[in-house]
Amino acid sequence: MRSEEVISDEEGRHTLRMRESIAREIAAAGGWISFERYMDLALYEPALGYYSAGARKLGAGGDFTTAPEISSLFGACVAKQCAEVLRAVREGSILEVGAGTGRLAVDLLTRLESLAQLPSRYFILEVSADLKERQRRLLHAALPHLGDRIVWLDGLPEPFDGVILANEVLDALPVTRFRWDGTAFEELGVTFQDGALSSAARPADPTMTARCKMLMAHALSEEASLGTAVLDGYVSEYCPRLQSWAAGMARSLRTGAVLWFDYGLPRAQYYLPERRDGTLLCHFRHRVHDDPFRYPGLSDITAWVDFTALAEAAAAADCQLAGFTTQAFFLAGMHIDAEMQAFAGGDANRFARLANQARQLMLPGEMGERFKAMAWLRGLDLELSGFALQDLRHSL
Repeated sequence: MRSEEVISDEEGRHTLRMRESIAREIAAAGGWISFERYMDLALYEPALGYYSAGARKLGAGGDFTTAPEISSLFGACVAKQCAEVLRAVREGSILEVGAGTGRLAVDLLTRLESLAQLPSRYFILEVSADLKERQRRLLHAALPHLGDRIVWLDGLPEPFDGVILANEVLDALPVTRFRWDGTAFEELGVTFQDGALSSAARPADPTMTARCKMLMAHALSEEASLGTAVLDGYVSEYCPRLQSWAAGMARSLRTGAVLWFDYGLPRAQYYLPERRDGTLLCHFRHRVHDDPFRYPGLSDITAWVDFTALAEAAAAADCQLAGFTTQAFFLAGMHIDAEMQAFAGGDANRFARLANQARQLMLPGEMGERFKAMAWLRGLDLELSGFALQDLRHSL
């Protein structure tokens, strides 16, 4: 183990309790659980899961950094997109799902106040008690005069008018993992043997087999045309709950927009033959690794988003798919350059720092292309500026 990965005694006890809890569930299930169930436990088990326990997750002292933590430019641009919707909705509010440290909420409300377009309410739906407390402290310190507008919820408000916003939420939904052995699909689950968690395969049932064939139709047809087993051992994943979860989020929306920001791909690009190890990623202390069984309860586990599935969910939610683009083109459409000028206020050094932050948000090798933005609309006929420069809906 590398020295920088040495964990404290307290962290060691925590991950041991998490591992023991998962082992008990595996034993009760007959020795095997699905990876989806494992990921659910590792992330959300009360008091033990990564998002349910008290470990610091975001920012310099955490495990990963999101766009709002990199720069307030991101929140300022998203705020201007929200303002377009709020102008068209009578007494509209904002609902942020999974608000992280609260940084995005601060940046959104600050910029919306400067635009004289504050929402009637700023709702936050957060599953992590630790993050909820951090959000309260940050928002109270930064925007004490707006405290009466900010409301934490345990469930969705109904009916809701305004903007529903989710930044890097979908990638944390538990996924099912599968493998193609050259002749059939297998489901990859989790066992506990000799004191260790490990992956174990079993034949996929007919429903899962049909799902995998649909997802990989292009790759399988390409393999068949070549007459070779190029996909033998191919591993990937899909999120069984993405469509129903996303549609459920929008169910309370009466008039307004849903804005999704996350890393991912359209389905045709997601399941390419060369992406044979899938997209599962784990984060621990700002390092990326591919072992979901390392430090359960301490490591984040994520998978890229199938944006075709998210687009399909729009129809299930009775919403219009109003836009799909890269994060770079979204920010350009919201005139991030003008935000940089306004933030710098003539200070050349500050402008240089902001320019560096903008590069992190926009360059292809950073977040610019890996991260995508998608918009749904209901009850509105509105052109959204963030999606005006590039339209990738045809790729879905």
